[in-house]
Amino acid sequence: MFKLFDLSLILNGFPIKKAKIAFEKILSVSDENYEAYVLQKRKEITEYHLKYNPYYLEIVGKDSFEKWEDLPVMTKKNFQKPLKERLSKGFTPKNVYVNKTSGSSGDPFIFAKDKPCHALTWASVIYRFGWFGVDFNTSYQARFYGIPLDFIGNKKELLKDWLSRRYRFSVFNLSDEVLEKYLAIFKTKKFDYINGYTSSIVLFAKFLQKKNVVLKDVCPTLKVCMVTSEMLFDDDKILLENQFGIPIVNEYGASELDLIAFQNRNGEWQVNSETLFVEIIDEHNNVLPYGQEGRVVITSLYNKAHPFIRYDIGDIGVLDEKSTFKKPLFKKLIGRTNDVAILPSGKKSPGLTFYYVTKSIIEDDGNVKEFIVKQTKLDTFEIEYVSENELNSNQILEIEKAIRLYLEDNLNFIFTRKDKLQRSKSGKLKQFQSMLK
Repeated sequence: MFKLFDLSLILNGFPIKKAKIAFEKILSVSDENYEAYVLQKRKEITEYHLKYNPYYLEIVGKDSFEKWEDLPVMTKKNFQKPLKERLSKGFTPKNVYVNKTSGSSGDPFIFAKDKPCHALTWASVIYRFGWFGVDFNTSYQARFYGIPLDFIGNKKELLKDWLSRRYRFSVFNLSDEVLEKYLAIFKTKKFDYINGYTSSIVLFAKFLQKKNVVLKDVCPTLKVCMVTSEMLFDDDKILLENQFGIPIVNEYGASELDLIAFQNRNGEWQVNSETLFVEIIDEHNNVLPYGQEGRVVITSLYNKAHPFIRYDIGDIGVLDEKSTFKKPLFKKLIGRTNDVAILPSGKKSPGLTFYYVTKSIIEDDGNVKEFIVKQTKLDTFEIEYVSENELNSNQILEIEKAIRLYLEDNLNFIFTRKDKLQRSKSGKLKQFQSMLK
């Protein structure tokens, strides 16, 4: 059968066929040899960046290391400078995959992956979704995500949706009137699975609950639902299972890395040990044993273009005592929660809407380092930010314009420049917070 999704990756320069073969070889490494394999791969990628990445060499301060634990823990702040200054020798913004993080932690930045690494990321995603019978070349996805509203960005995303067999349900307006239309679409299309932001999918499930509708009854082809980008609480998972009538799979990932963990068919939250090395560390950067709670630190084992070595992703987690090098398991993960904004018109919009605002306004100059958005009234949002220079009136107007484009008119914004922002107990910034409760 013609594989349109694979072809789209190949046409964009991502060698997916080679990546799938490489991924199968990683999977074939035996349990008893896997620890040695991973330790060798993390050593190789670190030595590569110490040799070919001047920026990483500057961070480490020397061109070799004896103990893994002596290497510095990197944070998002390390990456808030122009991308070209962070790339390894031989790589430029034109010959790598470039994207921006969501800034859901308040620290957005532009990152890069070399093309074989990005293809390997897709091989990892394809493999995990395959656990539940999803084939990106043939399965039809109901996608609860945002979408760029500018003409070119919008058309590009819709083209990608077509190539990837996805029907997009925009999450920028989740009022009952809109959700009624979404339900009508499920009655007419043969979707195989649902994928999208947790809070948006939960809102849809609550709407179905009010109408006493089980989604599987109106769309019998549905097999599974994958939720991502935000915490899935136990009561919400029960709600989704009841209202959708299909298995609910919890996904944890980061665009700059890969899928970090994915619920397997046994209900375990299995950590990606094929392309990533995940550690849990304490406040003094000491590695913690399985079962103890600490900061989630991740090393990308195959990204030669950009160093993600002992990278603190900004979450707190616990690895299960049953974990092995071949099959690490998350016991608990703390973070990734987002509130829902309720607007004067009655429109509801998930906090991750500000992900798309971030995409619209972020520049690769490192001026705005951090920001958080608080909804203090139905029509009022306070934006606190840390930057080298205060935002001028033109920049503020552009930001306001972008936010109104994604939300609605007649909203008020208060901008406050701060020396530092208040962080949660986990050390993470909550980018959006509703104070209306």
